[in-house]
Amino acid sequence: MTAIVGSSRDAAQSAEKTGKQAPQGPRSVPGANLDPIFKAALYASGLLVLLLLGSIIILLFRGGLPALLEFGASFFWSTTWNPVTEKFSAGVMIYGTLFTGFLALVIALPMSFGIAFFLTEIAPVRLRRPVGMAIQLLAAVPSIIFGMWGFFVVVPLLAAYVQPPLIAAFSSIPFIGAVFKGPASGMGMLTAGMILSFMIIPFITAMFVEIIEAVPTMLKESAYGVGATTFEVFRHVSVPYGRTALVGAVMLGLGRALGETMAVTYVIGNATRISASLFAPGATIASTIANEFPEAPIGSLKNHSLLELGFALFVISFIVLTISRALVRGKAT
Repeated sequence: MTAIVGSSRDAAQSAEKTGKQAPQGPRSVPGANLDPIFKAALYASGLLVLLLLGSIIILLFRGGLPALLEFGASFFWSTTWNPVTEKFSAGVMIYGTLFTGFLALVIALPMSFGIAFFLTEIAPVRLRRPVGMAIQLLAAVPSIIFGMWGFFVVVPLLAAYVQPPLIAAFSSIPFIGAVFKGPASGMGMLTAGMILSFMIIPFITAMFVEIIEAVPTMLKESAYGVGATTFEVFRHVSVPYGRTALVGAVMLGLGRALGETMAVTYVIGNATRISASLFAPGATIASTIANEFPEAPIGSLKNHSLLELGFALFVISFIVLTISRALVRGKAT
């Protein structure tokens, strides 16, 4: 016992001489008591997302259920929307939503690829930065600003310089003429698709640029070393390397186009009928809800029909998300 006490005293004295403290027992880590609270906050954050999503689904489903029971499954493909006779259906709006979204994607996708190719492969450094900054700023512009710009600038230009010559040139041709018939008012499905494309081009382009810039330089230099041109490097190296993320960017842009409200409301014409003409007015789910909801008393059949329209838009967005996940998974494998 005396030897043990003496060795402990010697260890303490040697520690004092060297400026080090003698070994002590296990100490508590600062903040260890906050770890359970931190985990609980993380779980609460994750559950909050599920709670919000579930509450939205339940609200739309329960709110639109009376309309679905009244009109049956034909609510989703019938084309009647008459508040006077209280006959409502979603066919016109679903068609307008899908058509304008597809048209916006057809216009935006090649332009986004072109701008991304220019910024990443061709543009000089002193020009790349201001153009890239402008694209990011356009992506942050509120949708109502795009709608006002479309109404006051794009609509008059289309009505004066684009639609009249197209109607004169193609309206008399069988089958094709039906696509270009109608009054040259400047509003319609084509205008709505164009405005949506202008809205999602900055969004998709900004993501394309970031994805392409993430391609390893070694891969590009290897392709250039075997004699590939700039376009071939972009086509066979940059795009395949980031195709999974590129598909995700396109689908996110499509999702924004499908749910856009105010910009489309300004320029689509808001007519609840289906026409083959690109120049004919139409309606989307979002624009119809924006126009009709203030005039629909709570508990009325019209109010329930609008909530069912919202549920239909939610289902469409979910289907688009599912398709994008499947495409991304297929590209990844």
